[in-house]
Amino acid sequence: MTAISKRCSAMQASPIRKLVPLANEAKARGISVYHLNIGQPDIPTPVGYWNAMKDSLPDVLCYGPSQGLLILREAISKYYSRDGITIDTDEIIITTGGSEAVFFAFMTTCDPGDEVICFEPFYTNYNGFATMAGITLVPVTSNVENGFHLPSAATIESKITDKTRAILICSPNNPTGTVLSASELDTLSSIVQKHDLYLLSDEVYRDFVFDGGSHFSTLQLPGIEDRVVVMDSISKRFSSCGARLGNMISRNKKLMEAALKLGQARLCPPTMAQYGAAWIYHHLTADYYTNIQTTYQNRRDLLIRELSDVEGTFFLKPEGAFYATIKLPVKDADKFASWMLTDFDLNGETTMVAPAAGFYATPGLGLDQIRIAYVLSDEKMKKALMVLKEGLKVYMETVN
Repeated sequence: MTAISKRCSAMQASPIRKLVPLANEAKARGISVYHLNIGQPDIPTPVGYWNAMKDSLPDVLCYGPSQGLLILREAISKYYSRDGITIDTDEIIITTGGSEAVFFAFMTTCDPGDEVICFEPFYTNYNGFATMAGITLVPVTSNVENGFHLPSAATIESKITDKTRAILICSPNNPTGTVLSASELDTLSSIVQKHDLYLLSDEVYRDFVFDGGSHFSTLQLPGIEDRVVVMDSISKRFSSCGARLGNMISRNKKLMEAALKLGQARLCPPTMAQYGAAWIYHHLTADYYTNIQTTYQNRRDLLIRELSDVEGTFFLKPEGAFYATIKLPVKDADKFASWMLTDFDLNGETTMVAPAAGFYATPGLGLDQIRIAYVLSDEKMKKALMVLKEGLKVYMETVN
């Protein structure tokens, strides 16, 4: 039989989605599954999004510009101006989800065989995008014991080789909820200047910072304006995951010209969704952002209350996003997560989580950790965590 490509053979299965068949089998048996494995918000998509799409219905749904509709790029520019960040419309490319923005960032800054430094645990799909781009992610390990904040500059620099082209960060972080401090970003800024690198910054969760904190964008770092590439998305901020709309931002004009070539090759991002997104960026008030921030902070606090007394678990308070990476008293979290779907239920209910090993590049790390996305309502979250705690108790007594 003709073999499939080495590229696809090398790509890992998503730890977020690979247990879906087991969840489907559980549902077929009549078990209700609480999904804590995926960052799918349950907050309703703003009604204005749908109305703006309806009001913009054309006679013919034509191709849009490869860079994205000007009305959306203008709206995004205005959105950043609220934080005193000046971005011109020609410094923005609309992408098919934040995923394409990450892929474009890899493709424009790296050649096949190049390396990008990334702090593990990291968003697992970075692996797939790197494989598609023919580059290697070089992991620098962060630790649950200090809330997954960055190691020393010396540790980071020890990973730099003549193949290194960029450093990739995500803040607020998926899968840990860590928010990098201004001093940590200053350290990264010094490193990229010293070693002539790009700083690729995934800022999808920039509006989800808790406890009165605020997000400091890499676009605000002085001295490296032409080295910063920001990737963003409307998926989480506006509860619009299925719209598949993101954006890539850089003040480096040559890099953006290169990215536009990639955009032209895929023709255009989804046209109708852009009308809805433009309305959202223009019309949602400060109250909207405050409300979603408060909602997820409350859910985080509920998570802490429910799991803080579970013997053998460990995690520090997430500072943003809506994820927590939690150390469990198990040898293999993958087996535990599978067992929850195949062998356990509490009154006809079970919980699905994401094993965290798939968020690490270093073999053997994260085997005793899971990622929880606290995206369910308070009532559902409480039930899901009660099921998880009982399942862990039974697993420890009978299986582990």
